[in-house]
Amino acid sequence: MDTSTAFLLLSAITAYLIWFTFISRSLKGPRVWPLLGSLPGLIQNCHRMHDWISDHLRACGGTYQTCICAVPFLANRQGLVTVTCNPRNLEHILKTRFDNYPKGPTWHAVFHDLLGDGIFNSDGSAWLFQRKTAALEFTTRTLRQAMARWVNRAIKDRLCLILKTAELKSEPVDLQDLMLRLTFDNICGLAFGKDPQTCAPNLPENGFALAFDRATEASLQRFILPEVFWRFKKWLGFGMEVSLSRSLVLVEEYLSRVIDKRKLELMSQQEDENPHDDLLSRFMKKKHTYSDKFLRHVALNFILAGRDTSSVALSWFFWLAIQNPTVEEKILREICTVLMETRGDDVARWLDEPLDFEELERLVYLKAALCETLRLYPSVPEDSKHVAADDVLPDGTFMPAGSSVTYSIYSAGRMRSTWGDDCLEFRPERWFSSDDDKFTMQDSFKFVAFNAGPRICLGKDLAYLQMKSIAAAVLLRQRLTVVPGHEVEQKMSLTLFMKNGLKVYVHNRDLRRILASIRKQSE
Repeated sequence: MDTSTAFLLLSAITAYLIWFTFISRSLKGPRVWPLLGSLPGLIQNCHRMHDWISDHLRACGGTYQTCICAVPFLANRQGLVTVTCNPRNLEHILKTRFDNYPKGPTWHAVFHDLLGDGIFNSDGSAWLFQRKTAALEFTTRTLRQAMARWVNRAIKDRLCLILKTAELKSEPVDLQDLMLRLTFDNICGLAFGKDPQTCAPNLPENGFALAFDRATEASLQRFILPEVFWRFKKWLGFGMEVSLSRSLVLVEEYLSRVIDKRKLELMSQQEDENPHDDLLSRFMKKKHTYSDKFLRHVALNFILAGRDTSSVALSWFFWLAIQNPTVEEKILREICTVLMETRGDDVARWLDEPLDFEELERLVYLKAALCETLRLYPSVPEDSKHVAADDVLPDGTFMPAGSSVTYSIYSAGRMRSTWGDDCLEFRPERWFSSDDDKFTMQDSFKFVAFNAGPRICLGKDLAYLQMKSIAAAVLLRQRLTVVPGHEVEQKMSLTLFMKNGLKVYVHNRDLRRILASIRKQSE
């Protein structure tokens, strides 16, 4: 190496180190390494990523910026990530400057093969059109009634039988797997009116369910790699991209058969016949003619949104109830009190049918416990947005165009500044006002488990309906205990699954003590 080359190389290294020193000192949060940015810390803490993010957010007052790629000209744009859980920042991102923070090109590219331009993978006019169309359907009482029918049938004919069998045989069950199957059957019924029956007593495999799971997992893996890498793998037909392609063929074939059959049913349907009340049929009855591809994406988008989120929330709820017997007993007392008023003192009558809508509406402490579960263990722990134009957050953080912002839903529920010193405790009572002891929903930008602003979850009320119905049915009939030695820990994915599932033993629930206590209190 001659002198001039060595001088140029030394100058480049010196210039980079000066630049790196300046940029690293201007960033709060995780340590930033030369070239690799904060990636080493992320890899080292991947087993506790959400808590790692929370630790840094607490130390930085709710917002920090970091470089995923510490390379000049990229660090201020594509390589810069802002992470926040500040409620005012969340309001700014999700509502005030909503148009400036779309899903963005990266998110759209990752999920396009699976979700197309569906409501959860689109921005702008495409999203707005679908949002308005879907919002009209979600406000109808018939959709809520349809959800109640699907849930009640699944509880009575499947869930209760499976748990009773496990109780009689003294065999453990994976409650997370059971909840995934149950909510998958329910959301498929609501989305396109067909029951895949994955939550049958023998827990059968279902081709559509398996293909959907593989396609979802393969799509999520794209987030790990830069876009150019996974696109190259897709072009070569390599790794998980092969699984994605094959799974999508099976998913599309299945849904195409459903759509073709539904078209024929709707054409031959008489005026006096009961109409289909699923979302797919409702879209097909619109005056606007939708393509089969669009209808497939409508179904897939709602299945993705409605299946994993409710099942994961229920899994964490049951685990927290097991860990907190005082809370569990309060929930049971509330359920029993309501049923004594609506169905009398005959416990056998209570178990004949799942709770109806009016009974579920009165279970306010149960709803508070579910909200508290979602505060601590939100089904979607982190979400991200693209920064379309330069902006400044309410806390003064500058957001350059082309960068991204991650808002940590997991951290938002665990900040002492928002929830108090007991923020890590499971305490449903925090959802009741101190003056009149009535259930009070928290500020939607402090509690963002269902998103907030224009993209707030359309199915929030249906989710609560399903979760309350399943939780009440299980707790009323069975007492659950975690299998000794079973470790409950988070799985690092876009959805907060339990890594090892939730293995439990099922025991018969004896309500006599609770009933006696309620009767004594009412005397």
